[in-house]
Formats: sequence, C-alpha cells, structure tokens
Amino acid sequence: MRPAPSLARLRLRLTLWYAGTFTLILLLLGSGLLIAIRHHISRRLDDSLRAATAAVATATRTLEVERAAGGAADAVEELHIPDRLLYLFDADGRPITPLDADPWIQAAAREAAHTGRADLDRDAPGDHPVRLHAERFAGGTGTGYVAAAVADRLELEDQYASLIGTFAAAAFAALLLVAAGGYVLVRQSTAPVERSMEQMRRFMADAAHELRTPVTVLRARAEVALGQERDPARDAAALQAMEQEADRVGVIVGDLLTLARADAGEQVVAREPLYLDDLAANAVESVRALAERKRITLEVGEFEEAAIVGDPTLVRRLLLIVLDNAIKYTPAGGRVGLDVTARGGQRSVIVSDTGVGIPEDQLSHVFERFYRGEPARREAEGAGLGLAIAWWITELHDATIAVAPGEGTHGTRVTVTFPAPA
Repeated sequence: MRPAPSLARLRLRLTLWYAGTFTLILLLLGSGLLIAIRHHISRRLDDSLRAATAAVATATRTLEVERAAGGAADAVEELHIPDRLLYLFDADGRPITPLDADPWIQAAAREAAHTGRADLDRDAPGDHPVRLHAERFAGGTGTGYVAAAVADRLELEDQYASLIGTFAAAAFAALLLVAAGGYVLVRQSTAPVERSMEQMRRFMADAAHELRTPVTVLRARAEVALGQERDPARDAAALQAMEQEADRVGVIVGDLLTLARADAGEQVVAREPLYLDDLAANAVESVRALAERKRITLEVGEFEEAAIVGDPTLVRRLLLIVLDNAIKYTPAGGRVGLDVTARGGQRSVIVSDTGVGIPEDQLSHVFERFYRGEPARREAEGAGLGLAIAWWITELHDATIAVAPGEGTHGTRVTVTFPAPA
C-alpha cells in the first residue's frame, strides 16, 4: 500500500532536513579544518624558510673561520637546499651572492638589516606567488650579514587544493550516505505513524459500516411505522424493534468510546486485591439466562481460589466478553465450560465451547477491531470489538489472553492468565 501523500511529503521533508543539517555541519567543520590545515602548512613553510636562512648563517660562519682572509660568498654557492632560493647580503643590504638579486629581494634584505628580520609575500614573474624570509646575523668575525630564502607558494597552494579536493569528495560521499541513511531512518520512524493512520482509517471505515446498518434499520422501521395507520399492537412491536436497534447502536458506541479512551490512555485503572474465582462466578450468573435462552449448557469445572490484583469492573467485563462470545458462537444444544485454576505463579480462567470454532489461519486476527472472521461468525450479532477490548484489559493488568481451537473438530478455547499478586 502506498503511503498517503502527506506522509510521503513528511518523509521527504525530514530527509531534506537530515541532509541539510549534515551539510551545514560539514561546511562548518570543513571550513574550520581547512583553515587550521592551511595555517599549519603555512607555518611549516615559514619554518622551512627560517631553517634555510639559519643554514646560510651557519655555513657563512664556518667558512669565515676557515678562510679568515677571505669573504663568505662561497658559503651560499656551496649550500644547496631543494626548492629554495638562497641569498646572502652584507650589513647594508647589498647582494654578496648571487649578485643579480631582484630589487624587491634587496629591499627586503635592507629591511631585515634595519629591523633584524623581514617576511614578504609577492607575485613573481609568471604569476607564481612566492614567500621570502630574511634575517640578520653576525659572522664569526663579527661582520654583519643578511641571509634570505625564497620559496614558491605553489607548493602550499597545491597541498591545500589537494586537501580541499579530498575533503570535498569525502563530504559528497558522506552526504549521499547520510541522505540514504536519513531516508531509511525516516521510513523506520514514520512506519508506526503510517500504521496508526492506516488503522485509524480502517477503524473509522469499520465503525461507519457497523453503525450504518442499525441506523438504516431504525430509519426504515420509523418510516414504515409512520406510513401505516396507528395500531397499538403493531406500534408496540415496531417500537420494541427500534429499541433493540438503538441498544445495538448504544453498545457499539460504548465500545468505541472505551477503545478511544484506551488509545488516549484516559482510563483510570484501580489496583486492589481481588479473587478471580468470585468474579468468574458472578460473570457466570450474569450470562446464565442468555445461555438458557439459547438452550446451551453452562458448566463450571475446576474452581480454585485465585487471588489477583486489578480493577474489578474491568476484569468482570473481560470475563463477560469471553463468556458472551462463547455463548454467541455456540449453537443450541451446545456446551460452554469455565474453569478457574491457581497453579504456580499464575491465575487462569479457561472458557471452552463447542461452537463454530475459529480456523487456525484466522486466530492471529481475532483481537483486531471489527474482525469477525469466517461467514458463520460474521452472521452472529456484534461488531467485532469485544476481543479488542478484552486484549486491552489484559494488557492493563500485565495478563495474557490466548485463543486456540477447542478439543475435537469444533469449538474454541480461550485462556486468560493473570500474574499472582506479589
């Protein structure tokens, strides 16, 4: 069965909310991570430039000591650091080696000679962004120098772009998984809502169907009575029939109200010590006249004292529902038996009959609202709400109710089991 359009829209909206929320989280988290990673990579580039200038200073001092009479230019020429351009300047920022340093590099060297250090980003020819670090230092003889190192920032940008691409691919895959997982979770979370809506629609349709028949009969009888001449005997018969139909409507409406209160959790349940055998005896006496009218033998078998805790009104109603069903679906000349047992930690009432029985493939549906099963049971009076109410009462009392085929080829056996009081 396809879900209702409103529920389908709800699922789509919730899935979009899941995906949108996760996307926002990914954007915030990804932005923070990428900024932190970019800062880390940039710091590593700066550290490598400082290490390069330190290497130039060390080589210069060492070469000065070894060549007390010479200069220090060979220090840079002999030093090689991959992907780094190295420069050496005198204390005034004039290039020592190489002699053809670009003017902006010489300007940075003069700034370092004046302030002690300089850092600069610049676009080199060919739109290559580069970063420079220059630092002043003293040679072994006390002579002042400036060491400078230049690195191509494309190294940084390439690493950063690679990280962005990797993160974007992972985020896209994660978003697809979240969208799929979100849709599955939404379906799982809305499945009870869908079932409830379907049950509500079926409940309303069944209720309307059950009420339509007695209301139609009432209207027809009233129209017939109004269309005839007044006759006391005939009017009395018509009014009596209308009263029966009104009673039937009242029973159905009362059962519907009970189930509505059950669904809303509005039923107040008493918890007091009871004796199941006393309630069962009272229920038997209440239905005895009905059994005699149908010429059904009502037998009481085992009758043990069975203490429980519960609501006396609801438990009595539960027993009356089970006994009434047994009598209703047992033909004249049949038998309905009742036993009360108290064994171990359980207190049970067993009601058995020799009636039309219930096919095994229908036993799992007997507690559904308005369900009456095979034609033989549908022809009997009732709206199919009794066992649904019985199930609800057993749930309230932490009890169980089970329906099974009776002994032989006919009949039904209903067992209601209550826990023993603590």
